[in-house]
Amino acid sequence: MTASDRRQFLRTSLGAAAAVSLGSQLELAPALNLRQSFKVGLVGCGRQGRTILTELAKWPAVEVVGLADPVESRRKSALRRAKGAVGYTGHAELLSAHTDLDAVIVASPTHLHTEPALAAFAAGHHVYCEAPMAHTLDDAKRLAEAAKNSSKVFQVGQLGRVNPIYNLAWKFYRSGSIGDLVALRSRSAEKTTWTTPVRDPADQKALNWRTDAEVSLGLPGELGVHQFDVFHWFTGEYPTSVRGNGSIRLHKDGRQVPDTVSTSLRYADGTQLGWEATIANSFDGSYEQFEGHMGTFKLGWTHGWLFKEADSPTQGWEVYANRQSVGNEQGITLIADATKLAAQNKLKDGIGLPESSLWYGLEAFIKSCTEGAEVACTAAEGARSLMVALAATEAVRTGEEVAIDADVLNSL
Repeated sequence: MTASDRRQFLRTSLGAAAAVSLGSQLELAPALNLRQSFKVGLVGCGRQGRTILTELAKWPAVEVVGLADPVESRRKSALRRAKGAVGYTGHAELLSAHTDLDAVIVASPTHLHTEPALAAFAAGHHVYCEAPMAHTLDDAKRLAEAAKNSSKVFQVGQLGRVNPIYNLAWKFYRSGSIGDLVALRSRSAEKTTWTTPVRDPADQKALNWRTDAEVSLGLPGELGVHQFDVFHWFTGEYPTSVRGNGSIRLHKDGRQVPDTVSTSLRYADGTQLGWEATIANSFDGSYEQFEGHMGTFKLGWTHGWLFKEADSPTQGWEVYANRQSVGNEQGITLIADATKLAAQNKLKDGIGLPESSLWYGLEAFIKSCTEGAEVACTAAEGARSLMVALAATEAVRTGEEVAIDADVLNSL
């Protein structure tokens, strides 16, 4: 192929090139390059907080100087990962002791996000808040309003938007590559308990808040909010109502929060999103699926595929694509940063992600703080996804259809 032929090939296959990453505009963004120390305070030292510490340690210039958690065992465990950090029982002590923080990461239980985030804003710090961003819509509105009136960054930890494979699929989807949307499907399955052994009975509520019906948003709130946001981001649309049901299929330990749920989210144009989740079974993992009349995307967080319909027009680029068998189908793998890999004849080396979605989320946050990069998931988008998740939680609780007020959603 001559240089002229190759230029013509790239011009005529822009949308399709996303799948095999022949377009240089689809390469990964430049790596984070911190020239000075970036000081962080962490609020919440549970499993997610400790995972965040592990990811932050991959950037030598990021310095975790303080962390806060009221549960001593969690605090001590986190301090073992953050050498040199100082532990505190609450966020107020942390903020008072470290006035020179660049950012605060809020990874406390969902119902305890709001006050630390608002206090961090008031102290003049950037804020990364785990998703769901709040426990109630009123709290989400408070955070969104604070973010709107602050010059500081507020990023919600909804990680589909920072995942390189998802970004690749998003560009491909927005080019119309799968045609008219037929249906949306999603699942989250991981066999786990959502409980932690407790040595001190006084820590029971703090450690096992996810199974506490008084504060837990259940599977739709804790898991669905991330996946619902992927569909909002891709389509630019939000559902108008939700139906749902749920029950306890495995964990019959006195909890009132269902361990298995099924929901149907309906859109104004008649499209439906079927979302189900369970912590009683791990089959099929977690994925989001976009089904169109010319093809289907299946996105599984670390991997992604495009399945073309047999009658979909052939554009010529398919012969260059890497393929994988997924069930009974042959999928074209979505490979981030594959322009360089293709030039090195190493496309297969790029299958999957080299880092976790959380790593990309934290990287995006730090870039927004230090380089002025666009915020990956704003407080407004976090609040909208929470509103949908709250409706799904209510639908599962009542067994009734729950409407989503478009006026309220659009006002966020």
